[in-house]
Amino acid sequence: MWIDGAAVEAASGATYDDVDPASGSVFAQIARGAAADVDRAVGAARRAFDDGPWPRSSAGDRAKVLRRLAELLLAERDELARLESRDAGKPYRETAERDVPRAADNCAFFAGAIEQREQSAFFERKPFLGAQREIASIVRDEPVGVCALLTPWNSPLMQATWKIAPAIAAGNTCVLKPSELTPLSTLRLAELCTQAGVPNGVVNVVTGFGPEVGAPLVADPRVDAVAFTGSEPTGIAINTAAAPGLKKVTLELGGKSANVVFDDADLELAVEGSVLAMFRHSGQVCLAGTRLYVQSRIYERFLARYLERVGALRVGDPQSHASDLGPLITAQHRERVERFCAQADADGVEALLRGTRPSDPALAGGNYLGPTIFAPRDESQTIAREEVFGPVLSVFRFDTLDEVVRRANATRFGLSAYAWTANVATGLRFAQAVRAGMCWINGYFLRDLRQPFGGVGMSGLGREGGRWSLDFFTEPKLVCIAY
Repeated sequence: MWIDGAAVEAASGATYDDVDPASGSVFAQIARGAAADVDRAVGAARRAFDDGPWPRSSAGDRAKVLRRLAELLLAERDELARLESRDAGKPYRETAERDVPRAADNCAFFAGAIEQREQSAFFERKPFLGAQREIASIVRDEPVGVCALLTPWNSPLMQATWKIAPAIAAGNTCVLKPSELTPLSTLRLAELCTQAGVPNGVVNVVTGFGPEVGAPLVADPRVDAVAFTGSEPTGIAINTAAAPGLKKVTLELGGKSANVVFDDADLELAVEGSVLAMFRHSGQVCLAGTRLYVQSRIYERFLARYLERVGALRVGDPQSHASDLGPLITAQHRERVERFCAQADADGVEALLRGTRPSDPALAGGNYLGPTIFAPRDESQTIAREEVFGPVLSVFRFDTLDEVVRRANATRFGLSAYAWTANVATGLRFAQAVRAGMCWINGYFLRDLRQPFGGVGMSGLGREGGRWSLDFFTEPKLVCIAY
């Protein structure tokens, strides 16, 4: 792990296996952290915040370090992309072309954002002790303190920079717990932070499992804020654990996003966009458009083209440029996805396309699973209601805008939604009525880093991105002067 600017073993000396999801083989030994390691890391972060130079440095100086970090990430792009592809089972094509450049963009963006962040001053005249006095009120944005950052396994490097960059840009120190399944790119990121000029103790990484690392980290009274991306049950547990200390908390959790194709949509654009929205990283994405609604007039034509396109997706070695879908993250997760499919069969749900484990002997050791498409009766059926987090889609037919809004909102989640239409009014009416934190019209996950990211309902709490991240990682302080 990485504590106080150095690579260290767990205090106990314990390790655990890091398994390649594409082959099932162990390819790394990872330090298995526990409460003693959390104590070391939080102690280092606390000292760096209370006594170190980073919180007292200028925004411009912090921005220079973040820009240097962005340069180092790009210089190491191939190594990081291959490391992440092997650790997470994500196609190399995606880690190299999207994830690593996006991680660098996060660092460069928040460098500029902290330099350009405006702070407020107000001037008035008010009576005080029998006289009219001039009042100058200054609002200072100050770092919140020590931040616990907990990231998921599906996009570990990008998610780590998404939290580290705004946290340290604002002058905070942090302890990051990556998913135990995909720690390698985050550990390399911590090394690069030091190379970029981040002082010791500002960025710490403790590897290990949730109950042994995540729980004591969130509960530590020296931690001032918690930012988590991951599953709904873990998010609830984190929010509960943080509550006694009234810590600031932001949660980005799961989704069951509606992807709606209206009958006037550009058919080919909607097909390609809907395939990407569902099957990127084998559906192991919180934003996945897992409920596909197609208007009746084009339902048969759209579905025929969609099934043809999905059937052409290539499941294979994530290191190969030819692969569209790599393996699922673990054998246990694949079994969980298959149990959802078996439950759908037991419930009598029609399968329009049945995904199976590939027959290629070269893939036999990996956690591969082909795409499955179901046509549930309605949103009450388990396969249409629960987040599967795999290559499993539910498709529905609808007739009217009002109907599809009602059905899209028939979920406890509310992360994202998608609409495909040539009519701007239709798209905007849908976006206004759908209960989701984000809505894309004629596109999938088109990100401007100035935008808010997050959901409503059981999809999370708070927002990240742009000024929302900097708001979370700062505390406003009023300084009022009478003269």
